[in-house]
Amino acid sequence: MESSSYFSLLSKYKFIIIIVVLATVIASFFLVKNLPNEYVSNTQIATGIVDASRHLLDKDNTPNAQQDEINREFSNLTEIIQLKKLIDNVSYQLIIHDLSSPTPYRKLNHQFKDLSRPAIAHALVVYKYKLQNGQPLSLYNKDENGLNELLISMKYDERSLRKNLTVERQGESDFITLTFGSENPELSAFVVNTLCKEFLNYYTVNVKQNESNAISFLSNLLTEKKNALDRKKDSLQQYKIRNGILNLDDQAKSIFAEILAYKDKKIEAQRTIASYDGAVKAIDARFDPKDRRYIEATISQYNQSITNTEDQLRTLNEQYVHSGFNPTYKPALDSLQKQLTTQINNTSDKYISNPLVAKDDLVKQKMTLEVSRDLAKYSVEAIDSELRDLNAKFDRLVPFDATVKTFESDITIASQEYLDVLNKYNSINLQSNFSIKLMQVEPATPDVAEPSKKLLLIALSGLVSLVICLLALFVLYYLDDNVKEPTDLVNRTQLPLLGSVNTISGTVPDLRKLWDVENRQKMQQFKELLRSIRFEIDQELKGGKILAITSLGEGEGKTLLAASLAYSYAAINKKVLLIDGNFNNPSISNSIQPKLYVEDYFRGSSYIEQDSNAISVLGNRGGDVTPLEINDEQHIQTEFNDLKSRYDIILIDLPPLDSLNKSKEWLLFANKTIAVFEANKSIDKSQVQYIDYLKNLNSKFAGWVLNKAVVNNHSKKAKH
Repeated sequence: MESSSYFSLLSKYKFIIIIVVLATVIASFFLVKNLPNEYVSNTQIATGIVDASRHLLDKDNTPNAQQDEINREFSNLTEIIQLKKLIDNVSYQLIIHDLSSPTPYRKLNHQFKDLSRPAIAHALVVYKYKLQNGQPLSLYNKDENGLNELLISMKYDERSLRKNLTVERQGESDFITLTFGSENPELSAFVVNTLCKEFLNYYTVNVKQNESNAISFLSNLLTEKKNALDRKKDSLQQYKIRNGILNLDDQAKSIFAEILAYKDKKIEAQRTIASYDGAVKAIDARFDPKDRRYIEATISQYNQSITNTEDQLRTLNEQYVHSGFNPTYKPALDSLQKQLTTQINNTSDKYISNPLVAKDDLVKQKMTLEVSRDLAKYSVEAIDSELRDLNAKFDRLVPFDATVKTFESDITIASQEYLDVLNKYNSINLQSNFSIKLMQVEPATPDVAEPSKKLLLIALSGLVSLVICLLALFVLYYLDDNVKEPTDLVNRTQLPLLGSVNTISGTVPDLRKLWDVENRQKMQQFKELLRSIRFEIDQELKGGKILAITSLGEGEGKTLLAASLAYSYAAINKKVLLIDGNFNNPSISNSIQPKLYVEDYFRGSSYIEQDSNAISVLGNRGGDVTPLEINDEQHIQTEFNDLKSRYDIILIDLPPLDSLNKSKEWLLFANKTIAVFEANKSIDKSQVQYIDYLKNLNSKFAGWVLNKAVVNNHSKKAKH
């Protein structure tokens, strides 16, 4: 379908569209002229969510919050404002005002205008009770259901108030705007102010209650965590007291350091012993046995004093080792060492002189080395004893360490839990003292009436009615599958088009008078379109002379086209033979009353003479008969060959394709076939098979001719 068809449809119904639009505009005018003016009031609530000046103590949190979180907070607040219980409270206050005030915002509905004073008093008691307790009216209670009906009649119920109420955030600002419109400026201001007040009270009570519950819970939890931490610390302290543990890590480190120090001293002492043994052996090797006997015999009387000094030195050395090499013992050790050296020197000077050999210095040196070696050996024994004690102490600390670490791990966990709860408690406590405080920026006041929308409503009604008309016609156009344009026919059938002819105005034309002088004016466009079709047919025939004309069904104009083509060919001095091949409906035969009939001619009993009008007509008597029932195919073909030699063009008006067998027999003898389709008709499913048959004719089918098409004056011929 093309848009031109739609515009043609609009042009056809343009007066109906104009009438509908005008009627709608007039009706809208009378409907809206008595509408009351609308008064809109609004107020704003400052939330403090994105106001940095109200977050001085927590500006690292809220102002820098993610946009999604901010949007969720504003969405939360707007939904709370529109809670049913809050709007119900506004409804109660409105109806209480109207029932008790001499200047109500709205008058009682005619259904309730005759309420008695006791009934009004009872209603006020119930409404005030519901308002005080924040309860909705029960629709299952007959009395309360009646009071709800009163609210509905006054349009104070929740649904009615919601229709004119708008709650939204102003852009990216910190404000939420409440807007309400009604026919009374004081009513509009009262609604937004009351709703704002109810919301602030509700939010404040709930937030404070939640904060109080949170602080109380965290306080109790903090006490529990503190007690648990103290119990674990006390358990560790008691364990350390029972086992004499001051600082296990320091003790272990101290003992380990002492062990390492004693091991170093032991290694040093062993190295000293070895060096002294070697030195003594080297000195002994320098004395012969006689010298040693002399020395041992002469010094035996002095060994007792040296031995006593050595014993004192060994005892003091052991004390020095056990004290962990305490430097306070060092002066005494040095003093005894000097005393021992003096005794050895005295022994060497006075009694160990060999008159034969001067070896006093070697004897003195040997005795000194032996004393030093003995002291080193005593030190090793003391060091080993001390190492055993230290290792025993270190081994004893291992089970203590495991137990203490378990206690310390429990204390660490308990301490972390305590600190987490403490931080949360401090944070909530701080927020409760500096929490966001919603506030109404300025109360709403009665305002002037909004600009009148009556003209806009009237214009809008006219526009809407126009759109509805256009839409309805478009739906009709879209659902209409009739073939209106030549392109529609080509697209539906996928077969070529030779052209189209317009509708001939007036009554059904008489074929004998179709081309008379009195019909020339109204036939002018028809003749021009016919010439175009004639030209296209000649291009398709390419020397052939027999043209069959058919249609999908009866009454589509194929007979008119066949007769018109005959006159058109005669106008260019062609010898034309028009054959009425439609035995079911011999229209040509009935209209022209020919002298010769198909039944006679193809039986070989007649001869066609040239018509003085250059058109010969071969009619039929009708009836249930087909060409091949008149004579065999070969004979009929011979007759057609003879006719082709005598005529320039032979036109056969065939039966429609719904009598397919009769059309088929005629098509055996035709060079080309054309089909006529009447415009503004649809292609039925039953006719699809006939279109498929035409497609199977391949090149033998020349194309369609669209009859009764809407064609502009002086239109050119249609193309394939």
